[in-house]
Amino acid sequence: MTCPIARSLERVGEWWSILILRDAFAGLTRFDEFQRKLPIAPNMLTRRLASLVEAGMLERRRYSERPPRDEYVLTARGRDFYDVLISLVTFGNRHFAPEGESVLVVDAATGARAEPILVDRRSGRPLTPGEYRLAPAPATLARRAATAPGLRRKERRS
Repeated sequence: MTCPIARSLERVGEWWSILILRDAFAGLTRFDEFQRKLPIAPNMLTRRLASLVEAGMLERRRYSERPPRDEYVLTARGRDFYDVLISLVTFGNRHFAPEGESVLVVDAATGARAEPILVDRRSGRPLTPGEYRLAPAPATLARRAATAPGLRRKERRS
């Protein structure tokens, strides 16, 4: 699918992957650290880490030759996932925390609670339904034009 949501979910949509990325943002880098933090089978953790490396979200770096050991470090692409994690925390706290919030987003310097919102970088305005919408991008419009019925007929004549 060409949908960016579907493509993103294909790479990080499995919930273990998102929790691994969460923990990578918290500073975890080594297999044994992830294993201690997450109740995940070692073979599943191995597969999820490999998948995140393949998707370009994490980079595998050798930190020991004897025995051979790797660490997993966020890439630029992986660091771009931060906004998604913050959105998930905010959404989960608002809608799925009947016992109360378990994680807060706070200012690292002051400890003051943050109230995350998505904003348009150009205008600074909150991205709210009705004020903003999804629209086809140039690649989608070009693909649609290339598969339009009139164009297919012309191609068959050539």
